[in-house]
Amino acid sequence: MHNRKKSLSILGMFLMGAAVISFIVFYLIVMISNQGYTYIDPDTLKLVQTEEIPQGAPTAVITTTKGEIRCVLYPEYAPQTVAQFERLAEAGYYNDTYVFEAKNDVYFAAGAKNALGDLPDGATEAQERIPRELHQDLWPFRGALCSMTTATDTSFTKRLFKTEEKYTGSRFMLLGTVDFSDEQFLQEFREASASSVLADTFLSWGGVPNFSQQVAVFGQTYAGLDVIDAICAAPLQAEHTGGYTPPQEDIKILTVTISSYGEEDAAMNELKPVEHFEFPTEAGTSAQP
Repeated sequence: MHNRKKSLSILGMFLMGAAVISFIVFYLIVMISNQGYTYIDPDTLKLVQTEEIPQGAPTAVITTTKGEIRCVLYPEYAPQTVAQFERLAEAGYYNDTYVFEAKNDVYFAAGAKNALGDLPDGATEAQERIPRELHQDLWPFRGALCSMTTATDTSFTKRLFKTEEKYTGSRFMLLGTVDFSDEQFLQEFREASASSVLADTFLSWGGVPNFSQQVAVFGQTYAGLDVIDAICAAPLQAEHTGGYTPPQEDIKILTVTISSYGEEDAAMNELKPVEHFEFPTEAGTSAQP
């Protein structure tokens, strides 16, 4: 009997110890996995895309078969992405490349050597594995210039602990906008928005909120928004093997020229000040998102 009690006591201590260890392991997993999330601080948010563009800021003039698009670049927020884009543009890499993907009114993707979006033979790993640069001050508003995600370094452990590394490459996107007119969508958008200024900017300018902190924004269109709209609205082919839906008629990037923002650019600037909105609450009063 004494030995049985002793055995039960040892078993109880073992089970208690196992429970404590399991709790500690679970707690560590939760804490470590939370480190993989990107936290946005509304109190320090600075929407640089809405600020006045300084004289001399780097720009890209993207000439397409549908017209010209002018973007300001943000090397201070996405240094590696901008450096590669400028290097490729100055080397003529984007000359006579294709728009290979479009989602009606939402965005188009370009910069591929063929109409189906395939990377060219011999594309270097360094060129297509730029660490994805996300910043809380850059957002996927209408006209945002973004770098496409090309690869993910992942495994079961990395997915568990949210330590996956994502990379971008040579191809880029320019954003149109989702439809903000649906009342249910507006209500959900308001409830999900931690910053009223950020929400107001999306509603005033347009954009693709579900791309937020998912794609690397490295520039903002200030002239040629109508060209983006025209390309985004182009009739499309059926989805190809690579998953892209190219325009039915070829749309090309003729050249990308790196320049700097000057008086001529300021006269062409189409960006408007952000309007602040108020939304009706269920009680009939008003509140900002």
